[in-house]
Amino acid sequence: MIFWKLFYTFCKIGIFNFGGGYAMIALIQNEVVEKQAWMTAQEFTDIVAVSQMTPGPIGINVATYAGYTAVVNAGYDPWLGVVGAFLASFSVVLLPFILMLLLAHYLMKNKENKDLQNVFSALRITVLGLIAAAALFLATPDNFGSWSQSPLQFCLSIAIFITVFFLSLKKKISPILLILLSGVVGLVVYGI
Repeated sequence: MIFWKLFYTFCKIGIFNFGGGYAMIALIQNEVVEKQAWMTAQEFTDIVAVSQMTPGPIGINVATYAGYTAVVNAGYDPWLGVVGAFLASFSVVLLPFILMLLLAHYLMKNKENKDLQNVFSALRITVLGLIAAAALFLATPDNFGSWSQSPLQFCLSIAIFITVFFLSLKKKISPILLILLSGVVGLVVYGI
């Protein structure tokens, strides 16, 4: 049954995720698109895009939309999709919440321990890798176009990506403003 699979899958994602929402995207994509085939890569890309614009943590937003989409794509009523959305959101935070309650006391007591500090240093590198993997999973022809199909669209997409990356990193421009400006550029260029 899809609800049990949703619960199990998102509990597994929640407990093995380190590094927050962006690191979680690669894990969710692997589970819901590749392993379970609950949705297409294009649907997942759309879910990530909407989740980035929606208030709240991106990882939980992606889980919510993925849970809804998985249930609806399985042929269930959209109202049961709401149950799937709730179940995925609840499942992805359940085990990490319990784990943090259990570990908080220990970590506060032993925060000066060198071995513990080494573990957290190694986790930082792992998180960086997971975030990079999420970026690579989203660098698809659906998002950037394809050189063979439309060289102009591909070059423009890469130029927008590099410009936004530079402006956010070096000039510290608001991400909201960058999203709006990118949308305007896309409307002007692709609307013509």
